[in-house]
Amino acid sequence: MDAATTILLSLGLAADAFAVAVSSGLAIKHMKVNKALKIALFFGGFQALMPVIGWFFGLSFSFLITPIDHWIAFGLLSFIGGRMIYESLQTEECEKKFNPLDTGTLITLSVATSIDALAVGIGFAVLKTSIGPVVSAIGFITFFVVFAGVFIGHKCGNLFGNKIEFLGGVILIAIGSNILFSHLTEASAVIGNG
Repeated sequence: MDAATTILLSLGLAADAFAVAVSSGLAIKHMKVNKALKIALFFGGFQALMPVIGWFFGLSFSFLITPIDHWIAFGLLSFIGGRMIYESLQTEECEKKFNPLDTGTLITLSVATSIDALAVGIGFAVLKTSIGPVVSAIGFITFFVVFAGVFIGHKCGNLFGNKIEFLGGVILIAIGSNILFSHLTEASAVIGNG
């Protein structure tokens, strides 16, 4: 795989992670570099790890994950987004804020946005593509894109006030819905052409 294709693939896979990073930045009140680094490391790490997992499983288990990968991503992102919206509507006394720095939340979001990378890894196994350089590019590009996204989201959050968490939740649900809609549309097109 040539460098331009690898970069484009990496940017494509990082797009969902960037949008979630912006939402995460919206929810962080006191931004520090180490907070953005933590989020970027999780997203970059999972984006690099998932193609490797896909590669090892190859075609052996692709029939299990491929039919439902879009539903998994939709469910995880909708759950987190719904929780953010709910918490943004609560009064300050009973509100437990969405914490994008919580390890459990980061793992959930990282997995949800890297399921496509798992499918790419399965594709690499089928095509017998060397994954070392590609996986490195995916991880590094996602890391830098997410790092920037957290700061962009934080800056926007400061401009729009405390209820920006609601918007972050809507963004996550929209990303999950887009993933689901895209896969269902592709499946309908394949059935229609068949």
